[in-house]
Order: sequence, then structure tokens, then C-alpha cells
Amino acid sequence: MLPSCPPATMPPALLLLTLMSGALCGLGQAMSREERHRLRNQVVEMFDHAYQNYMDHAYPADELMPLTCRGRVRGLEPSRGDVDDALGKFSLTLIDTLDTLMLLNKTTEFEAAVRRVLSDVRLDNDIVVSVFETNIRVLGGLLGGHSMAVMLKEGGQHMQWYQDELLHMAKDLGLRLLPAFNTSSGLPYPRVNLKYGVRGPETRTGTETDTCTACAGTIILEFAALSRFTGDPVFEAHARRALDFLWEKRQRNSNLVGTTINIHSGEWVRRDSGVGAGIDSYYEYLLKAYILLGDDLFLQRFNIHYASIMKYISQPPLLLDVHIHKPLLPARTWMDSLLAFFPGLQVLKGDIRPAIETHEMLYQVTKKHNFLPEAFTTDFRVHWAQHPLRPEFAESTYFLYKATGDPYYLEAGRTILDNLNRFARVPCGFAAMKDVRTGSHEDRMDSFFLAEMFKYLFLLFADAEDIPFDVEDYVFTTEAHLLPLSLSAAPHSPLVSSNRTSEEELDDSNFDWTCPNTRLLFPDPAYPRNLRDPIRSAVDKSCPRPAPYREPGMGRPPLRAQDFMANNPEHLELLRRMGVSLIHLKDGRVQLVQHATQAVSAVAAEDGVRFMQEMMELSSQQQKEQLPPRAIQIVSHPFLGRVVLTAGPAQFGTDLSKSSTGVRGFVTVAEPYSGCTEITNAEYVQGHIALLQRGQCMFAEKARHIQKAGAIGGIVIDDNEGSSSDTAPLFQMAGDGRNTEDVTLPVLFLFHKEGNILLEALKEYREVEVLLSDKARDRGVNVQEAEEDCLTEATTPTSFEPTSQSQTSMVELDESVSQEVAPSQETSHVEEVSPPEVEAAPAEVEVDVPPPEEERDSDRREESEGDTDSSGQSVDELLADWREDLEAFQQMEKDEL
Repeated sequence: MLPSCPPATMPPALLLLTLMSGALCGLGQAMSREERHRLRNQVVEMFDHAYQNYMDHAYPADELMPLTCRGRVRGLEPSRGDVDDALGKFSLTLIDTLDTLMLLNKTTEFEAAVRRVLSDVRLDNDIVVSVFETNIRVLGGLLGGHSMAVMLKEGGQHMQWYQDELLHMAKDLGLRLLPAFNTSSGLPYPRVNLKYGVRGPETRTGTETDTCTACAGTIILEFAALSRFTGDPVFEAHARRALDFLWEKRQRNSNLVGTTINIHSGEWVRRDSGVGAGIDSYYEYLLKAYILLGDDLFLQRFNIHYASIMKYISQPPLLLDVHIHKPLLPARTWMDSLLAFFPGLQVLKGDIRPAIETHEMLYQVTKKHNFLPEAFTTDFRVHWAQHPLRPEFAESTYFLYKATGDPYYLEAGRTILDNLNRFARVPCGFAAMKDVRTGSHEDRMDSFFLAEMFKYLFLLFADAEDIPFDVEDYVFTTEAHLLPLSLSAAPHSPLVSSNRTSEEELDDSNFDWTCPNTRLLFPDPAYPRNLRDPIRSAVDKSCPRPAPYREPGMGRPPLRAQDFMANNPEHLELLRRMGVSLIHLKDGRVQLVQHATQAVSAVAAEDGVRFMQEMMELSSQQQKEQLPPRAIQIVSHPFLGRVVLTAGPAQFGTDLSKSSTGVRGFVTVAEPYSGCTEITNAEYVQGHIALLQRGQCMFAEKARHIQKAGAIGGIVIDDNEGSSSDTAPLFQMAGDGRNTEDVTLPVLFLFHKEGNILLEALKEYREVEVLLSDKARDRGVNVQEAEEDCLTEATTPTSFEPTSQSQTSMVELDESVSQEVAPSQETSHVEEVSPPEVEAAPAEVEVDVPPPEEERDSDRREESEGDTDSSGQSVDELLADWREDLEAFQQMEKDEL
């Protein structure tokens, strides 16, 4: 297989691709040369759209905010938590894009970009940055740019003025990162201050104890290249020491590593192991370090790890995390999108069959949801709905096409292109998807989108003569920066050799000293298709309905928790008889408290305990379930479908998930704005979608009034100023305890910030047309039908141990909700959350469950009817506010975004 071919005789990457390229031609219907060229040109046009908008609207800021057409400057925008650690006020996107410009034959633009970096970028800012992100994006970008500049200069026609300035900047940055490695273990601190290094709390560094495996193990390519380019061995020595320590700390029985490690003690903090977030590029860099540096020890370590991955983690086509000490025990039932790089790594390894299988699974999930959700379950449902335009799936698609020559992967690349243009393209670039189910956007375009996505897509469709150099003379870093394989022969100090212990001598059993011949592996041209078809069928047949709620306990109480309505007098009387009282809290929640001694009988007290237990379980179930949000898409000029607002559904009225077209119409403000009495401007509401304010009466009552006035739909806007789907979970508007079958129009809910975007658009443009649907349709005036999708994650109620009959038990109910809708903001953790423990006596549990519908809290600020001008902000400013991101997958972003 690939790595067994010594780099001294032939570059491994070159040999692999030479043997494999074209081996499986003719497996599918070949794409014409003209069509490939059309797609290649489309890739270039898309890159130009993204890059030019960054330069026009964001530079010298680190990243572009494509919805508000401005730059993201750290400290001037609301903090997004750990994800902002990638930003260092060093024009991140420009540096990350340097070698992409060269690969796409943009020599003039490349030279201009290099001059801008040299004249404008400072690396000594008093700012704390991620060591991992700064290494792969900035140091890697400078080294990739330097490699391209040297190549151009040696060509004799361009960059004759270049005197290794980018390399000098790279060394300066490397020296600024080195203080992070000053630990007893050699593992780097996760963050460093570019100006002051690691000094402790005064520099906001040096207090961390943990780092992710990938964060510490994804240094060797850039640091070794820096050492080989400059002749200074210190960088490679530190990177090797970190890798040696991780290897020593592997679990010796399973030969797996955990996700998070204590940088001082070497103890594993998180002991789940997989190939996705937190570990992924550690494995990638072991194999690529062998390819770049020619050290067989890296290959041996990779092969030992790989054997364990295939034994424990790989369950084709799935890749599921396990516990390092009990590798037969699954650690989770979902996968994150970062593992999409793994089929590409398997191609470099030479293990093509599992690469085909996993890639096909990822492709079918992509076709089902338009993009890979940030995380998805084993039955291919959305677990986390975000998609920040990650390139890993495109990367694996390119490597599989290069290895097999199968035109099937060209079609996969076409799907990626089409979906980016249909769903992510906006006037100022490409916007990350806030929710793949609704098509709503997030105001971010990460630098890796330009650094990686367009490289792999261009290489997928380009001919050899389209590329200004031979890519097989280079190795791709995890950020797709290009490092020359000639570095393996560059002079280097023997001091940087790995610390081999007596037990780690090279063992021939860990190597296969032949390279694969795919003509022998796949003699049947239909073989790859036979691998893919069962996987396609498995994904297509997934998405069963969520499991029905099963009532806990042996008996059936007189009142079921799922039927409880806090405004129903009959229900309140039943609660009283069971010893359960209801307390209204000032924040709109309702608290249930049970006193068993106040029940009318022992049987009623037992029913009360069972009811409280059922309520707690129902609450836990609702917190775990992810009901799909809805989309409000502004389709009129000048928005043309580019702005999508995340909305909550209602339990009554038209079910938009069963409508292929949605409901489209112009919006108008109802009078009275509360919608709690008969509509007085019915002549304007008729045939329109009515805008209403939350409060003063029940949602169903508002719906009946606008329906009577002739409205075709309704949008209820929260009256709690400052509320946003970024900071609060969406919910499903409940009925009023009566039969709501008479409500036949769709009604959606917007939080205050999203609602203000719509109100300000109406104020500025007077006529605003929107589409109410289950998810955004194709961008543009002509809204097309979209395929029905499996949107919600299959969930089952959390099981609780029965509680003893305590004297007091308490449950808190959230405001005006029946079921929480899957939040579209990034608030999830990588780690699974254990169910809350229920104490025996007295038991107090806080939960979010169905509440009272009426909103007459005197502490809530009431606005005058019809007053919609709650802010003087422009639409652009409101969009900017709307863009506020939360902690964004705290563990996942901390490990690796």
C-alpha cells in the first residue's frame, strides 16, 4: 500500500496517484470534457465572488461577514467564544488564500496579495489566539505562499523581487508560538498571546490545563517545514516531542487516543475516541509526516492506530466513537461532519473499499440535507443543524476521483457546486448555513472556505494543463496548504529525530512493502457501484417517525403530563386533588410543586407522584427532541430570497412540513397589533400575511381573528425586546385547550430581533413579500419546490428511575410553549449530556415543559398597539444584530473548528 514506498525512491503521493489514477475509468457515464471545463470555470467564478467580496468589503479584517457586507474584527463584534480564537487581526482570510490564488492560475492577484501581506500584516498584536488554528491557517498559509513564490521566481518570469519575505514572517510567527510549548509534557498550551507569549492570567494565557489531541498533534507538518526551510531545528523538535508524548499516552490495549488530554499530567480528560472533531488531523499528520519527512516511525505509528480504527471505530459505512478503555462500547450514536476527511486519508493509505463506503454514506446525507449537518445520527438525521461551509467532503471526493477515475465523483462534485450556489451564495459572498433544514444563514464565511473548498473543487474538474505546477510534488496540510515533498531531502539536524524507546523499534509486520494496484483490487467495473447501492438504499429508507411516548410506571394517572394545560380549570382542579399546586413566576414560567400530604387521598397522592415523574420525563424528552424550525424567506426585491429568518411553528393551522410550496404573500401589520380583538384594518389584512405582537391573549385567538379578516397567514413577533433565536430555543406555539381545527392558515413565531428585520424591511420598502415554508427554497424570485426531507432527529424519552413518594417535589414550566423546537443557534456540546438525576426526598427538578398560554405578566413591558417602530436601526444593522453567534459547539469549537 501507499506508505510502504520509500520517499527516497519516489514521492509516495506521486506513486499512489500514478498507480491509481484512471484505474477504474468507465465505471459510470463519463462526463464530457466540455462539461468538466464548464464546472472548472464555475469554480473559478465562485472563488472570485467570495475573494473579491472579502477584499472589497472586509480586508484588512480577518474574515468577511457576508450578510452585512463588512469585515469581522475581533473586539468590535460580539464575542462568539472559542471560535474567535482563530482571529488575530492579521488578515487571516488573505493569508489563508495565498496558495489558492496560485493554484487557480491567478498569478497577478497572487503577487498583489503577497505585497499586501508584506506591507499590511502585523504579527505582534496584543491578542490571544489559538495555537492550533494559527498554526494551520496562518503559519501554513505563509509557508504555502512562500512555496508558490519560490516556484514562480525560479520560473524566471514573476516575483523576481521576492527575497523570502513570507518565510521571514513565518519564522517570526513560529517564534511567537513557541512559548506555548513550554510545558513539562511538551504538549502546547491551547492559546498564546502573540505579543507576550504565555505569562499567566495577565496575558490571558497559561491557565488552561487541557487541550484536544488534534490541537497538540497537528503541528508537525508546518513546524517541520519551517525548520527545513530555515535550517533552524527548534520548531521540528518541539512538534516531534508533542507527537512522541501523545504516542506514549495512547491506551496500550486498544492503541487508541482520547479526545482531550491534560497538558501537564498526560491524563485523558475525555476518553472517547473517533476520527472526527478533536482527533481527526492527529491521524492525518502522522501519515503525512511520513510522506513529507520520510521517517518510517511516523508510518509505523499511523499503521498501528489505523488497524485499531478499522477494528473498533469503523463500522462501514459508519465511523462511531468508542471508549479507549472499552473499545467495544460505543461512546455516542451520532457522527460529526469533520470525519468527512477520513475517506481521503484512506485513499492515501491505499484502503479504497472503506473509503468508497464511507464517502457514499456522506454523499447520501449531503443529498438528503443539501449539506452535511455539523452532526448527524446513525440513521442519518440532523443532530446539529449548522453547516459552516466545511470542505472535508469535497476533499475526500477529489481524492477518490484521483484514485479511481470514476466519473461518479465528478457528479458528487457537481452536487457540491450546485448546493453552494443555490443555498449558500449571497450578494456579498457565501454565507454559512445556520440550519440546513430551513436554509437560514449565519453571517460568517470562514477563511478555510477559500483556503480549501475551491482548491479541491478546481483540482476535481481541471485537466493537468490547467494547473500551473504538478500538485503531486506537494503534500496538502489539513488546511490544504501546499508543502513541497523536496523538504524530505532538505538538510536537517539529527537532534530532531523522534525519541525511540527500546520497545518502539521498527517492526516489519507494521508495514506492507508493496503499493496497491487497483486493477487487481477492482477487476469488475461494477464493483464500486455494488458497494454504493446498499448504502444509498439504507439512507433512503431511514427517517422513521420518532418513537411514541410511553407512559412510565405501572398505572395511568387521571391526568397525563402531555395533556396538561396550565390555563385549564379542570386540569388545575385535578392537580389540587393530587396535592400539586401551580405558582406563576415573574419570568413567565410556571412552577409545579407537589405536597403529598395535601392530596385528598393516598391514591391521589400516588397519582400526583406519578404525574410529577411523568412531567419530568416529558420535559427531558422535549429537551432532547429536535422538532424542525420553519423558515420565513424574504423573496421580494432587493432580498430575492437571500434572507431567511428562523421561525417557530404552531400546533394548529396549516402544517408547512406537508406543503411542497409553502405560503407566499405580502406582509402587513394587523390592527390592533396584539390581534386579541377583531381586526380593524381587515381590508389591508385580506389576502396578506398578518404581522402580530405576542402577548395579551393566546396564540390561537390571534390566529382566529386574522383568519376572520381574510389573512392567508400570520407571523407572531415576540414582544420581549432583544430576544433572538441565537440566544433562546425556539418553541412550538400551543393551542388554547379547545379544538383548533377551525384554524386553517399557517402561523409562525419570530423572536424580537428576527421580527425587527422584517418590520424594518417593511418600513423601508413598504411592500415586502415573504414565503412561509418548512425550509428555504432556491434563492431568487422564482421559488421552486424542494424535495421533502427527513428533518428531525429520532429520539426516545429519557428513562428515569422511579422516585419514592417524597413529601415535596417541584417542577418548573417554561413560558408559553408546548414543545421546544430544535434550536438553530450553535449551543450544543460535543459531549453527550447525561440525563439529570432525580433525588429521592425532597426532589427538586427544573424542567422546560408545557406552560400556560395566556401572557398577562404585569412585569412584562407592554407596547402600544400598532407601534412597530421599536428601533431606529436600518435593515443592515438589524441583520448585523441578528448575526450574533453563541458559544458555538463549545467543546467542538475548542477541539477543532
